[in-house]
Amino acid sequence: MKKSNSKKASARQDREDAKRLRAGYKSTKKNSWQKLDNTANLFPAIATHTMTNVYRIAVSLHEEIDKKLLQRALDMVLPEFDTFNVHMRRGVFWYYFETNHKMPPLVEEESDYPCRYIEPYLNNNYLFRVTYYKNRINLEVFHVLADGMGGINFLRELTYQYLRLKHPGLCGNMDEGFSDVTSLNTEDSYLKNYKKSHAKGYKTARAVEVKGERLPAGELGVIHGYMQLEEIKRACKSFGASINEYLTGLMAFSIYSEYLHGQASSKPVVVCVPVNLRPYFDSMTTRNFFVMVSALFKTEKDDYIFEEVLAKIRESLKGQINKEHLEELFSYNVSNQKNILLRFVPFFIKKLAMKFVYRSSAKAGTTTLTNIGNITIDDAYKDYIKDFYSMISVSTGQNIKGAVVSYNGRLVFTFTSTLADVSIQRRFFSLLSEHGVNVTIESNGVYYE
Repeated sequence: MKKSNSKKASARQDREDAKRLRAGYKSTKKNSWQKLDNTANLFPAIATHTMTNVYRIAVSLHEEIDKKLLQRALDMVLPEFDTFNVHMRRGVFWYYFETNHKMPPLVEEESDYPCRYIEPYLNNNYLFRVTYYKNRINLEVFHVLADGMGGINFLRELTYQYLRLKHPGLCGNMDEGFSDVTSLNTEDSYLKNYKKSHAKGYKTARAVEVKGERLPAGELGVIHGYMQLEEIKRACKSFGASINEYLTGLMAFSIYSEYLHGQASSKPVVVCVPVNLRPYFDSMTTRNFFVMVSALFKTEKDDYIFEEVLAKIRESLKGQINKEHLEELFSYNVSNQKNILLRFVPFFIKKLAMKFVYRSSAKAGTTTLTNIGNITIDDAYKDYIKDFYSMISVSTGQNIKGAVVSYNGRLVFTFTSTLADVSIQRRFFSLLSEHGVNVTIESNGVYYE
C-alpha cells in the first residue's frame, strides 16, 4: 500500500511541476468551429470504454525520451494543428469541433494498456494523448479527429520538434516551420468529392466472428512482427500479389485454418480493409478521408490451401479498389448526411439510428487489417529514428485486428486482440516464415502472465 501511495504522490507531483513549468502558456488561436467530417460523425455515437475507436501510432528513437522536452515539443506543435487543437461539443443536430484554448494535455509515462478510451474531461478536453516509454513516443487518437495519415502527419512533426529541442542546432532554427511534406489542410474531402448517389455499397450479411476465452477486462494483447520489406516483396512476387493482398490473404487463411479448422462454414471470412482516398481524389486533408472495403472469402469446402484463399481475396479486392466504386461508397453516406429531411432530426434520435445501423454492419466483418504504408522522414532526422508502429482497438464483433506500417526498409505487422488464444497470430507468422520471410516477434507480455 505504501508503494502504491508513493507512486500516486509522485504522479501528482509530476503534474504539479508540469503545470508550474507551463504557467505562461497562453493560446493565441482565434476561436473557430467546424463540422465533423462524414466518417467522424459515427465515432462519438458508438464509442464506449470497451469499444474505444482509438488507434495508436508510435515511433521509437535510438535514445530514451526526455519527458520535459517532449511536453515542450507538444506545447509548441499543437497550436499549429487545427485538426488536433480542438474539443468536441454537442449541438442540437450534430456534434461539432471548437478551438480548444486550454493547455495541451500532459505527457505521461505509459502505465496502462494501449488504445484505451480517452476521457476528455481528464485530458483538458483534448481527444488525443501523448505518452512515452523508454525510447518510444506514443500518439493515441480518437478516430473522430483524423485517420492514420492525419495521425502520422502530427506525430512526425512532434518528433521533429522534440529532436530539435534535444539536439540544439539540428536543422537550424527550432521555429523555422514544418517539413515541406506536412499538411495543415482541414477540408472535409468527403463533401468536396461526393457525387449524388442512391446506391448502397456496403454489405450487411453476417460474417464469421472469432470468439473464445477473453483476456481479463481492460487488457489488450499486442504482438509485433518485425520483418525486412525486401523479403516481404519477394514473397508477394512469388504469389503474384501486392503487399496488401498478400497480408490480407494471410490473415484470412490464418483465421480459416485456426478458428474454422480448415472446414467449410455457412458464413464467409471477411477482412475489412481501410482504403486511403487521398491519392484517388488529390486530397491533402489531415482529417478522416478513407472508406472500408471488404475482402471476402467464402468457405465453401474443406481444406483450402493458401494459394486458393489468396486468389479469392485478390479477386474480391480488385473488384472494389477503383475510383468509381470508392466514390460510390462514401457518396452514399454523404447523401444521407445531406438529406434535408434527416438533417434536422434531433441528435439523440440520430445517435440511436447510427448505433443500430453500426451494429448491423459490424456483423459483416470478421477482422480489420489497416496498412498505414511507408513512412518517409526528412534526411536530417533519420539517424535518430529507429522504427514506427501502429495498432488499432478492437470493436463489436472483431476481437482481433491487424495493422501494418513500414519505415526504412523494415515492415512491422501488429496484432491487437482481447482473446487469450494466439493460434491465429502464430499461424500468420509461421506462414510468413514458410514463405521465406524472417520474423522477429515481440509482445506486451499479457500472454505470459
